[in-house]
Amino acid sequence: MPLYEYRCRDCDTRFDARRPMAEADAPAPCPDGHLDTVRLLAAFSATGRASAGSLGMSESGPPAAGPCGGHCACAH
Repeated sequence: MPLYEYRCRDCDTRFDARRPMAEADAPAPCPDGHLDTVRLLAAFSATGRASAGSLGMSESGPPAAGPCGGHCACAH
């Protein structure tokens, strides 16, 4: 079962709860028993940028076809 993070609107406590996906948005009672809670959205961030060289490509385009047909960044 997925783990979701919630915040209690009454006491501002943040807590986690394992629940079925179908119940993810339903209020979950906080550890102090308050029922006015809201599910928090998970923040995901990826930084950085792939360069053509790191993808196995030259600045002019994809590499010459190798054993894979030139569709991946394998060393051929």
